Amino acid sequence: MSVAAPAPSARAALDVEAIRRDFPVLARRVHGKPLCYLDNAASSQRPRQVIDTISGYYQSSHANVHRGVHALSQEATDLFEGAREKLRRFVNARSTREVIFVRGTTEAINLVAQSYARPRLAPGDEILISWLEHHANIVPWQMVCEQTGARLRVIPMTQSGELDFDAFLSLIGERTRLLALAHVSNALGTVVPVQRFIAEARRHGVPVLLDGAQAVPHMPVDVQQLDCDFYCFSGHKMCGPTGIGVLYGRESLLAAMPPWQGGGDMILAVSFERTIYNDLPWKFEAGTPHIAGAIGLGAAVDYLEEIGLGRIAAAEHDLLEYATTRLEGVDGLEIVGTAPDKAAVISFKLRDIHPHDLGTILDMEGVAIRTGHHCAMPVMDFYGVPATARASFAFYNTRAEVDRLVAALGVAQEILG
Repeated sequence: MSVAAPAPSARAALDVEAIRRDFPVLARRVHGKPLCYLDNAASSQRPRQVIDTISGYYQSSHANVHRGVHALSQEATDLFEGAREKLRRFVNARSTREVIFVRGTTEAINLVAQSYARPRLAPGDEILISWLEHHANIVPWQMVCEQTGARLRVIPMTQSGELDFDAFLSLIGERTRLLALAHVSNALGTVVPVQRFIAEARRHGVPVLLDGAQAVPHMPVDVQQLDCDFYCFSGHKMCGPTGIGVLYGRESLLAAMPPWQGGGDMILAVSFERTIYNDLPWKFEAGTPHIAGAIGLGAAVDYLEEIGLGRIAAAEHDLLEYATTRLEGVDGLEIVGTAPDKAAVISFKLRDIHPHDLGTILDMEGVAIRTGHHCAMPVMDFYGVPATARASFAFYNTRAEVDRLVAALGVAQEILG
């Protein structure tokens, strides 16, 4: 019930104590106790290198980007576009023209829904998603189906939290116009074997969008190797700032898509008779962008790459294995989602204690977890629960923090019965 073990070459141990010193917030105390932050699937923490990069930009290099002739504008532009190149390299896009800065995964999916899917859909066409999806990969497709008369179809999941591939084969067909899947489930941690699904979609000529928000912080991602058409992710889950993310799109598709928003920076020329749109990638970046966010995200990429995504995956695999074993030993605890291939996310129930009550007690012990439906209400409905408690780990977490989680659960059982 864990993520597949990384290759031996990726197993070089991390100096976790040195890494933790990079993250100022991890030195905090909460309710008089050292912070134990296990809510990384919702948002990771930021290292000092990212914080200092953002602060340094605002202190010495801030100006609006593109078309400015003065030194600060040119410097800010170089930093901003340099960050785009870092993101291109990070996911191995073919060109920076395929890297669109957006506010995050949600905006990226909405952009594809409205700019790519909506003009191409007709009544009776189908969008195919899965039961595992975050609301951000459900609601935009519901909206575009309402706008066009298309139909949303859903790949079922199994009790272990995996997708039913045989059911998928029966659902994809001549009316399927797009397949949109999570790479990793935020609620359960299931790593979806997306290449298998993509290969079948290719056989049907169906383009594929992947929600990579929970994948890029935890494993190497190569969009060319995956052969997906769109890949979406957020900065704040990968040690970067909030309010910034990336849409990777295959250049041939992006070039054919109309702009989603209009305004400055996405134009070459404007008259009252017509507007000539800018080239890729700026055609999809209307208005002043989140310059500091992009630069900070570039710094986060530098930080993650210096550690190594393979080593990060190995460290988190170890934590997941250890946490799974410890939690399975807690009397009355049931892990929800037991796929054999998982990222470092564990959802669970503890007797009949409501997850919100559980989370409140754990917070008093300095342990931060997430409770609720995790923006995945269909997943909760599948298991017949209103919510779960979710502990999610990052490479800066430790086995000692897993032990603190288990101890705090014991305190909660004593208090709440």
